[in-house]
Amino acid sequence: MSHKHQNGLFNWNKSLSLPQIFSVMSYIPVLDLADYLSDDEQRRQQFIQGFGKAYSEIGFAAIDNHGIPQEVINKYYGLVEQFYALPLETKLSYEKVEYAGQRGYTSFGREKAKQSEVADLKEFWQVGQYIEDGEVMPADDYPDNIEVAELPDFNETGRQLYKSFENSGRHLLRAIAEYLGLDVNYFDPRIHNGNSILRAIHYPPITQEPKTAIRAEAHEDINLITLLVGASASGLEVQDVDGNWHEAKAEPHQIMVNVGDMLQRLCNNKLKSTTHRVVNPPRELWHTHRYSIPFFLHPRSEVRLDCLESCVDAEHPLAYEPITAGEYLDERLREIGLKK
Repeated sequence: MSHKHQNGLFNWNKSLSLPQIFSVMSYIPVLDLADYLSDDEQRRQQFIQGFGKAYSEIGFAAIDNHGIPQEVINKYYGLVEQFYALPLETKLSYEKVEYAGQRGYTSFGREKAKQSEVADLKEFWQVGQYIEDGEVMPADDYPDNIEVAELPDFNETGRQLYKSFENSGRHLLRAIAEYLGLDVNYFDPRIHNGNSILRAIHYPPITQEPKTAIRAEAHEDINLITLLVGASASGLEVQDVDGNWHEAKAEPHQIMVNVGDMLQRLCNNKLKSTTHRVVNPPRELWHTHRYSIPFFLHPRSEVRLDCLESCVDAEHPLAYEPITAGEYLDERLREIGLKK
């Protein structure tokens, strides 16, 4: 049975080759967001088709001209490095266990992958939504962001980066909506004041023989899409359908964007939330630090993740039970050990 949506952007039973608009950086396709934002309808459609193709087959894409100011990225990376250089006692003063890692500092060894018994070799800082239009949101879902007294520019730079990520993510979700045959603005009200998270991760140097070769165990992201600005070192790997691992490292001017479980759930597995991990560096680089700043783009907590009717048929039966984004997030935070 053919499933060609009204905008003609995809056909489930048609095996499409990667469009020529891709340049392929190792395993990960590269697309240019400027194509989607242009007034040239052919360029827009090429981006939509290429982006959807990447997400249907690989679940990851590298994006050029993403719109996130490089000066803000560079400044925040510098501030993040300064924060993690603070004494442990100082960092621990910003750890609020009752926030389940959703705001402020989370110390080394507290988070693990869903099916892993071993904690990841990282510490991280999380920034949540800034409500700037006066809307009153539930305090349990939207605790206040935590201010770092020792670094006056830390929070404001984080806020600027958060809003830049959010804006770029909105454009990318519009392209996804068009690919799925939805209204272009389908996601806009669903992510407005959404429960998105900016995470600044520090993987410290390795000082003794590790129990595992993995800094962050194999996992899938919880959210709709994840946007990642250039990590300070390599190590990110993506698993293909045959179980093989591929390095995934964007160029400095690009961001990496991948499908999360919420989006996969919404489209009944049409788009792939791909398993990925962060591996340890070779022994000669054990002394180095690794910093990484992903943005986990979430919808509002009340948004339903029920599978789209257009993505369910005899060949693609309903794969998931109805659930809200808030319920699903709560379930997953418990699985990874951040919430009791």
